[in-house]
Formats: sequence, structure tokens, C-alpha cells
Amino acid sequence: MPLTLLTRRDRYRPLLDRLERLFQNMDRAYDAVADRYGFHCDGCVDNCCQTRFYHHTLLEMLYLQEGLRTLAGDPLRDIRDRAQAVNQQMAAADQAGSSARIMCPLNQDGRCRLYPHRPMICRLHGIPHELHRPDRGIIRNPGCDAFFEQCRKQGKTDYIPFDRTPFYREMATLEKKLRHETGYAKKIKLTISQMLEILTDNAHEIH
Repeated sequence: MPLTLLTRRDRYRPLLDRLERLFQNMDRAYDAVADRYGFHCDGCVDNCCQTRFYHHTLLEMLYLQEGLRTLAGDPLRDIRDRAQAVNQQMAAADQAGSSARIMCPLNQDGRCRLYPHRPMICRLHGIPHELHRPDRGIIRNPGCDAFFEQCRKQGKTDYIPFDRTPFYREMATLEKKLRHETGYAKKIKLTISQMLEILTDNAHEIH
């Protein structure tokens, strides 16, 4: 599907509004548990902004585009150039068979330039959590290294329940509705830098 989809905001704007409310709920739930642990992320050596996360929803891509709409001129061109550079570095690393940790093109001086529009994984990463899957049961994750270091020093290591499942389910529901309304059926597996390059270059199509 051509990128004309990205200009038809009237067709999916209500779903972006629902996504925004979902993100607000995620942030509140995450912050409540993080505060109980006493965990606050101020950046670290093992920065998650250098992790190659793949994103699979058209909805989050369109929401990221909403963030780009707030920029113009030099900031937008800078993000485009950074995204292209990151994608080239990742491609070179893949060709060489090496794993590369490359900073997200949205990260500037340790802060995300589109923080309010960041994808779901960027919001939920860090604290221990669980995910209930019908095919694999309950999957638990202990949290990131920065969480472990902070909370171990504070003696706060007992797990505080944080279930991501309701957020994932609602995201899936919204994505399914968006795909139905737009007719877009292709699978998505893109990094933030790949999404940014597509969104800032109208000569591309979503693959």
C-alpha cells in the first residue's frame, strides 16, 4: 500500500486517540509499580535506546508519525539523516555477521525527541513483568540491568506483579480494527529507525 495511507488521518484518527489513552494507562500502571520499587530510569551504560527492538503494529507507526508532525525544518531533517545513518550501520553489521548496539536516532543528549509518541516497548521496558500467553502459559521477565542494580542496592528484590497482558490485548484489538478500516494487511517488522526513514521519505512504501 502506498504511503497515501499516512495522509488519510480522518480514517484512523479516532483509533490514534484510543491508542493515546492506552499509552496513558500503560504509563500510569508502569509508574505506580516503578515507584513502589523506587526505580527511576536516568539512563545507563546498557542503554535500551541502543537495543534493536522490532515493532509490528501499523498503529504505533502512525502514532510515531503524529510526533513527527510536530517537527519541521532542521529537526525533522536531522532525524531523517540520523535514521538513514543508523539503518546503514545496521545493514553493514548484519552483512558482517556482527551484533551492533547503535543509538536510536530519536535519542538526543540522552532524551527521546518524540518521547510522548514513543512505542509500547519503550514505555514498558525496565521493570520485572509477566505476560500470559495461551500457548506458553505465564512468561516472566526479571527486568533490565539498571533495575537490578538500583533495587538490589535498596534491598527491593521481591516481585511486585506487573502484568502486560491487558495492554497487549488492547493493542491487538486496536491494530485489528485499524487493519480492517484501512485494508492494510501486510506484516510489519521494523525498527524505529526504519519506520522513521519510511515516514520521512514519501518515495517509500510500507513493506
